[in-house]
Amino acid sequence: MIIQIYHGEVKKSDSIDEHINERLGKELAHIADRITRVEVHLHDDNGSEKSGPQDKRVIMEARPAGRQPLAVEHKGDNMIQVISDGAGKLARALKHAFDKAK
Repeated sequence: MIIQIYHGEVKKSDSIDEHINERLGKELAHIADRITRVEVHLHDDNGSEKSGPQDKRVIMEARPAGRQPLAVEHKGDNMIQVISDGAGKLARALKHAFDKAK
């Protein structure tokens, strides 16, 4: 499973990239062999100079082998928490899609 990270308006950070790889690796470990790629798009809707309610956003798109891509979006106040919650949301959506296909 390849993880591609697009930072958008968010300043590139090794700690954020490590967190993304760690969380997705943990959440998707049981189905990683069925996923070819995950794209992670980070956004800071108000920019780095301002903060506001739910101004951090992540879109995660998984590409399961032989299936249509599946995407989730999550918003919040803290980028680390948004990434963690988004990874959990993606894992649940993929589980539901795989279970439904059976």
